[in-house]
Amino acid sequence: MSYTRRKFLAAGGVGLAGAALGGPPMASAAAWETVISGSFVSYATLEAAWNYRYPWGSDHNGSARMYASASDHNHVLLESSGVLAIRATRITWDEGTSTSDPHLPIRYHSGAVHARQHVVVNDEFPNWEVKGEFQAPSARGTWPAFWLTGVNSWPPESDILEFKGDSRNWFNTYRNTSGGWSNTIVTVSNPGAWHGYRAWITKAGSTDVDIHYYLDGNWVGQHRGANFANRPMWIICNLQMEGSSGSPGPSAETLYRIRNVYVGRSRA
Repeated sequence: MSYTRRKFLAAGGVGLAGAALGGPPMASAAAWETVISGSFVSYATLEAAWNYRYPWGSDHNGSARMYASASDHNHVLLESSGVLAIRATRITWDEGTSTSDPHLPIRYHSGAVHARQHVVVNDEFPNWEVKGEFQAPSARGTWPAFWLTGVNSWPPESDILEFKGDSRNWFNTYRNTSGGWSNTIVTVSNPGAWHGYRAWITKAGSTDVDIHYYLDGNWVGQHRGANFANRPMWIICNLQMEGSSGSPGPSAETLYRIRNVYVGRSRA
């Protein structure tokens, strides 16, 4: 086995054994590159790899408004041992409504980060791995996510972690050409403990990708992303509130912890 082949497998590529378990076949003659790793060691490494808030600003589709910056770590903060924590707190004053559909009243301050590096599945980079370990809140009204979404348009979208007010994780892919969603919904034992969530994304023809989803190292499903190829995607970690996760949300603070986020790709 060549050095490149060993490196590819060690970085997350799966060969014939992986394919038998539901994983994609290993690409040949590909060199593996690490894009993001160890980014939560310090605020310097965090800010070198990630931007604060959503790519489009502070609001999205729930009742939380994102507040974070290099000088404001009330809602996006680093804990010990390379752990990023996102904290949501209930507010008691009127802050209007979200600027994003469905324009819910703002009832929380929370946090989000998005990676500076885009995921672009194309002929040069035909395989991507995006994964991390998370302690996810799952009470009613809490809506944590780890997801990919289009930079220039929507769709594409792939949700690697999404809890909507209970212990089920939603692995979602917007199918694009046929409309609607592909969903693999998996009940997670104690989502508030550390669990690993992973997506392996591979080019499947000139326009499409296949996305393989994993929970704690176990393959749980495969979705086809139509017209995902050659379209850059953001990587986002955020703690939204209420919306699809139900209401009322919690009155006490909510914490969403993240560690060992890794992004890698093969170069053809």
